[in-house]
Amino acid sequence: MTISLKPPQSRVFICDKRFRVLVAGRRFGKTYLACTELCRAAWGKGRLALYIAPTYKQAKRIAWKPLKEFTRPFWASRPNETDLRIELLNGGTIALRGADNYDSLRGEGLDFVVLDEFASMAPEAWTQVLRPALSDRLGGALFIGTPQGFNHFYDLFQAGHEREGWAVYQFTTEQGGIVSPAELETARHELDERTYRQEYQATFENLGVGRAYYAFDRAHNVRRLKYNPKFPLFWSLDFNVNPLCSVLGQKISDTVHILDELILPYSNSLAACEEFLARTDQWVKAPELPALDADASEPAQRLWDETARQMQPAPMIVYVYGDATGDRDQTSASHTDWQILKNFFGRYKDRYRAGFRVPSSNPRVKDRVNCVNAMLRNHAGERRLLVDPKCKHVLQDLEQQSWKVDPHGNPLAELDDSDPMRKHVSDALGYYIVREFPMRGLHGEQPGPAIL
Repeated sequence: MTISLKPPQSRVFICDKRFRVLVAGRRFGKTYLACTELCRAAWGKGRLALYIAPTYKQAKRIAWKPLKEFTRPFWASRPNETDLRIELLNGGTIALRGADNYDSLRGEGLDFVVLDEFASMAPEAWTQVLRPALSDRLGGALFIGTPQGFNHFYDLFQAGHEREGWAVYQFTTEQGGIVSPAELETARHELDERTYRQEYQATFENLGVGRAYYAFDRAHNVRRLKYNPKFPLFWSLDFNVNPLCSVLGQKISDTVHILDELILPYSNSLAACEEFLARTDQWVKAPELPALDADASEPAQRLWDETARQMQPAPMIVYVYGDATGDRDQTSASHTDWQILKNFFGRYKDRYRAGFRVPSSNPRVKDRVNCVNAMLRNHAGERRLLVDPKCKHVLQDLEQQSWKVDPHGNPLAELDDSDPMRKHVSDALGYYIVREFPMRGLHGEQPGPAIL
């Protein structure tokens, strides 16, 4: 078998160091490299090479199919689909495992292990189980992944520069040569600066530390805005009880305008509907005609009636977004919350034509925050989220909302909710943004490495 690798992959593959750390951007070709490494390491009677992902399901989803295709000519028997194990003709074995239950990995001596997305694993999987398993055979390891802040993967990367028998590599997505320049340019316009640098340029960033909405700048993201009747209105809600928060806005071209906010202490969905009715009244009213004289002729009366009829505005198009249906105790909407809104719009069909865009489950908090930051300022320097200055709570959230930390000061993937007035209105904004401006999966790949 002849292997074709891109030059950056080849640098890692030909390195003779026992332990190697590869930090790379998305779609660099890490899985393909892992397959080649595993085959080489398992090439010999009695040899065992493991591929480890953060979870067993991830291991199967990411590497099982490509690894089977890679090794098909050398199967000793059909792969074990239950144990995710491949026996090779020459007596070697490759198996896939998850680090979520790392104690179950004890007991087997290893010749080689690939730890994919090591930043998402408990570091003890390496220090307590896998490293000792390599000792009797003097086995090697390849750590691969994309950065996730300054965690244990960063520490390993830094330590690898100094340790004997270790080598470290850092490559961008562009250097991998698999993703097209056009796709990278598109990503620059979709992602905020720090997320783009982390995901595509493989740099270690403090995405989960300090201010959540670090891309917000009053000088550039705040502007006096007006309702434009040519575009639909959106209403996005967070169903927290105190306060119940929502935002009104419009998407104009590729820019989002936040026109107003509804902040209702100790409230409910019905009260939110009444407030929505009051706030939007100015936008659905027909202009008033001068009153007719009492002695106006019949033709004049008919003309007045016809003019008034023609001046009646068409129903306002409203798209409704928000908290996914779920457990109310977790500040998620219940089925009755959404039914109250649907009943409300059903009573006012002459004023509104409503469409509901509600997901079955909420996105991850970090994904939602990243999407908002990308709209506040993307890697190309564009600001596509503007807020009217009267939305004081939205602005305070964007300036003051921070990440929660554990008792030791380590950042968590949760927003700080210690202030009951913070977080909820920006959550409402985020539900809209993540639905309409999600971070897409990569497209536009160019021909990559191949088995020749």
